[in-house]
Amino acid sequence: MRTCSLLLVAVAVAAAVLAAAATSPAATAKNDGLIGGWGAIPDVEDAHVQEIGAWAVAEHVKRANDGLRFGRVASGEEQVVSGMNYRLDIVAVNLAGQNATYNAVVYEQIWTNTRKLRSFDRAK
Repeated sequence: MRTCSLLLVAVAVAAAVLAAAATSPAATAKNDGLIGGWGAIPDVEDAHVQEIGAWAVAEHVKRANDGLRFGRVASGEEQVVSGMNYRLDIVAVNLAGQNATYNAVVYEQIWTNTRKLRSFDRAK
């Protein structure tokens, strides 16, 4: 009986800690308080974010063979899942040398070395 009571107390404490963490100012600033929600990428100039954008363009070119060249990630959002989803606004250069913006969604899971291009479309 005592073990059961201690277990219930431990579960209640863990639930309270998780609830407090989910509603902390840091969590709400990141993704409007939604667990699993999208939040702005704090620094799109980060080398890893730019590398994901370059990878997305290269992966798109493998499929479409349209000769796009990566320029830069202009803005984006991220979502914590069983890894990370990235929604990126990417500036790329076409074969005529013109800049255009594309929207890409990339899934990345670092610990399994997995990366998938979910979508890649010209911005409207």
